[in-house]
Amino acid sequence: MAESAATGLTLLQDGLVVDGTGGPGWPGDMLLQGDRIVAMGEGLRHRLPAGIYVAEVDVIDCRGKVIAPGFIDVHTHDDAIVLRDPACLPKVSQGITTVVTGNCGISLAPYRTPQAKPPLTLLGADSFLHATMDDYRAAVDAAQPALNVAALVGHTTLRFAAMQSLDKAATPNELAHMGALLDACMQAGAHGLSSGLFYEEAFAAPAEEVTALARVVARHGGVYATHLRSEMQAIVEAMHEAGDTAFEAGVPLVISHHKCAGPANWGRTLETLPLIDALAGRQDIALDVYPYVAGSTVLREDLVDGVIDVLLTWSDTHPEVTGRLLADVAKEWGVDQKEACRRLQPGGACYFQMQEADVERVIAHPRTMIGSDGLPHDRHPHPRLWGAFPRVFARYWRERKLITLEQAVHKMTGMTARNMRIADRGQLRVGAMADVVVFDPATIADTATYDKPKSISVGIERVFVNGVLAFRNDTAAGERGAPEVLARAGRMLTRAAR
Repeated sequence: MAESAATGLTLLQDGLVVDGTGGPGWPGDMLLQGDRIVAMGEGLRHRLPAGIYVAEVDVIDCRGKVIAPGFIDVHTHDDAIVLRDPACLPKVSQGITTVVTGNCGISLAPYRTPQAKPPLTLLGADSFLHATMDDYRAAVDAAQPALNVAALVGHTTLRFAAMQSLDKAATPNELAHMGALLDACMQAGAHGLSSGLFYEEAFAAPAEEVTALARVVARHGGVYATHLRSEMQAIVEAMHEAGDTAFEAGVPLVISHHKCAGPANWGRTLETLPLIDALAGRQDIALDVYPYVAGSTVLREDLVDGVIDVLLTWSDTHPEVTGRLLADVAKEWGVDQKEACRRLQPGGACYFQMQEADVERVIAHPRTMIGSDGLPHDRHPHPRLWGAFPRVFARYWRERKLITLEQAVHKMTGMTARNMRIADRGQLRVGAMADVVVFDPATIADTATYDKPKSISVGIERVFVNGVLAFRNDTAAGERGAPEVLARAGRMLTRAAR
């Protein structure tokens, strides 16, 4: 039962309030009533708003703890998992209260196909059952997930819904069909468009095709997020393409999971980050990052170079190799890694293709938001699914001191809410929705590893979603207690809630 269930009143007392704006934290209290923050300040217990009495209030001692806005995971592939597993434990256990779905060009809506090949397999092979965004909204409402959902519409999904063949540019009629579908999705509450031009299903799309769709998004005040056409040798050209697409369409741009992938590209953030700053002189631009040197996606032969480690996350043809290194499997089979990759498809893998110095530079950049990019359907997922947000605090704030506590929170809350057009969230202020996380700054840390990726982080004390206590992980006598998912309180964020 939620702590505030009896009265609907919860007082978070004597914590360090880090409000999500990036400004300095301050010691104080916060009063939650229903789904809203109704008071903030010091000594609230002794000066409650008129008509509220101490006996009615559940008081939570937050001494030594941080009170922050609920974290917003700006880059997820949680479209289907919020329906299948609405407890959303990998996310709420990190303090995440809102997930942005539909990234990398792949969203569940608007596409219904019980039999045809789905857009990739990042969302699960049998998940594409929602012909409209309204259908998807109804499914989210029925599932009542433990967190909120802000949905993007995938360009690749639109291509599957409107095109007969994906190895070419859309015809004028096909593009008009995609535009109409996208317009309906935006009217139904989608927050923008995403693309995944890196993937085969969208690679043939010229920039003009994406620009035309981005113009539809601009009319609705949405955003455009992109998995660049290349994050390797041609990354600068791909960044210019993305920048020009968004600029010509008149829409804000988010560069997804920014990285310089492959040993030949290590160090090139010294080139790409100044380019982002230059583009920011003419357009609204942001980027996101996950705090690891390995990425994760489907098994692709072109990503197997015999140099970087490749950790297998799933394989339909040989499920027994899940969790093993591709190099070890190839050696065991007496073949090279590319041949082993071909034999294991379809499948997925973690690719250790980044350099730590590049990751650090991206995290520290003032326009960078934090996203997990976790793949919840993988049998042996990348640890970012369970640990990305606490890892930023443990490694990049507390250990490496690359950013301040307030900057870390801002990158997970206020900055993300602003860039993704999510209203009343991401900032602690009177009147805002009561999405709040209480955490221990001295102990917050990820425990998920590449060997054991499904492991709950430590230091997250309480998570409120829309004023309801959704997660609690009490600690007593130095021993970690059993975490509880206490309530499902999520909702699909509408355009009116931007």
